[in-house]
Amino acid sequence: MPAVPKKKSPKSRQGKRRSHLRMSPIKLTTCSRCHAARRPHQVCPSCGFYRGREAIVVATPELPE
Repeated sequence: MPAVPKKKSPKSRQGKRRSHLRMSPIKLTTCSRCHAARRPHQVCPSCGFYRGREAIVVATPELPE
C-alpha cells in the first residue's frame, strides 16, 4: 500500500509544491518577410512563409463589392 500522510499538510506547503505550475505567456517573434507577430518555429499565418520559403498558400479574403 502507498504511504498515507498522518496529518493534513498546510496550504502554504501545497503552494510551495505547486509554485512551478504557472502559465507562461506565449513567446512571439516577428516574421522576417512581413514583420507580423508569429510563434517561433511556426509558419507565419499572415504570409505563409517559413525560413525564407513559402510553406503554405494563404488565401486573401475577397472584398464585397
